[in-house]
Amino acid sequence: MAVHYTILSLKLVFLIAVFVFTVEGDGVGNNQQFDLLVEDTTENHLSHGFDGVVEKEDDPWSMVETRQNQFVVDGQPFYVNGFNTYWLMIFAADQSTRGKVTELFKQAASVGLTVCRTWAFNDGQWRALQKSPSVYDEEVFKGLDFVISEAKKYKIRLILSLANNWEAYGGKAQYVKWGKAAGLNLTSDDDFFSDSTLRSYYKAHVKTVLNRVNSFTNVMYKDDPTIFAWELMNEPRCTSDPSGDKLQGWIQEMAVYVKSMDPKHLLEVGLEGFYGPSTPNRVQFNPNTYAQQVGTDFIRNHKVLGVDFASVHIYADTWVSQTISDAHLQFTKSWMEAHIEDAEKYLGMPVIFAEFGVSSKDPGYNSSFRDAFINSVYKTLLDSTKKGGSGGGSLVWQLFPEGTENMDDGYAIVLSKSPSTSNVITLQSTRLSLFNSMCSMKCRWGCKKKNAMDLLFLGHHDHDL
Repeated sequence: MAVHYTILSLKLVFLIAVFVFTVEGDGVGNNQQFDLLVEDTTENHLSHGFDGVVEKEDDPWSMVETRQNQFVVDGQPFYVNGFNTYWLMIFAADQSTRGKVTELFKQAASVGLTVCRTWAFNDGQWRALQKSPSVYDEEVFKGLDFVISEAKKYKIRLILSLANNWEAYGGKAQYVKWGKAAGLNLTSDDDFFSDSTLRSYYKAHVKTVLNRVNSFTNVMYKDDPTIFAWELMNEPRCTSDPSGDKLQGWIQEMAVYVKSMDPKHLLEVGLEGFYGPSTPNRVQFNPNTYAQQVGTDFIRNHKVLGVDFASVHIYADTWVSQTISDAHLQFTKSWMEAHIEDAEKYLGMPVIFAEFGVSSKDPGYNSSFRDAFINSVYKTLLDSTKKGGSGGGSLVWQLFPEGTENMDDGYAIVLSKSPSTSNVITLQSTRLSLFNSMCSMKCRWGCKKKNAMDLLFLGHHDHDL
């Protein structure tokens, strides 16, 4: 029975929190209050494990659910601090690189990260999972089995994406190539969304993944609480139909299909969050005019039956301007606040900011700006969290272990080489972990220890790491 311990001890985690709140506090009284908070909660966290940090392999493990606009586990709040690492299955499929998966989960757990988003697809490419429609490489599937079983050991849940809009790892373009090879008359990659044969290919893949029995745990994927949610597609767009009708029809069909096979797990679409024709009063929040012409429609798409929570991505350096500036922070704040408000008012569901990051290749980049950017995302979420709002969490893009820098797209964070960023992430994990453990659904997200919780969020508006 393995027990995994943090690289940073729990005591250090709490010392970081104490330090930051001491700096931000407005006097001795507040510091004394926070000391009481730490004294009151440290024993509980040391005995039960800091989310994803100290966990016995056979501890009970429940499905994540939604209740109104919140994520819950066993009736308790579950606010998410997580990360993306898309290539885990491919690394796990090769014995020579499999250890990097374990290393990554260990490092992520050490800073309290509880959810990882990764690919459950690789279509027709090098080391493909799906070599051709419904033909799979068992060794690659065993790699995905390993990723899931290893995540469980470190108490990290997984959002598994089932296809890609982009050509990397195959994407909808690969499905179109398969269709053409089968004699279909296809003219656009967007035929993926409308052609009945291609839709059947996608459904067959979904069915295969959901009904897979893990070779390490002997648990069927659709029964495994390690899986936080299924994602229909990474960043779906359908530029051939700006009205959004074609993509909407696909989302409606596939959401019902997934839920008919697996009603237990949560489901999300994988959208970037662009506003479309159904909400002309919200397109002002889009980063540019092109964003409302890509066939997606944030509110309309998320009202689909079977969709449990909203997803939004944040790439100010791609959408607004590549050169680093404070305009990135201003856009990020307004972009997030608009989507949190819409998730509360119109959707009645949580929203996860499922990708956000800053590229080291951006003109003017420095690690201090990256820390400030990540912290601004976290602070905006905390504003929602302390009100019981729809801001359900965030997943930074992206975490890498040492020795994988050749895969870096510019956004990679290697925790062991980025102590300041690691501290920003750890502090957010600490705050959310304390909030999750101290708050109860019974009083509409009111807190059992109100004074302590007031202090938990004290001054974060002014804090700038």
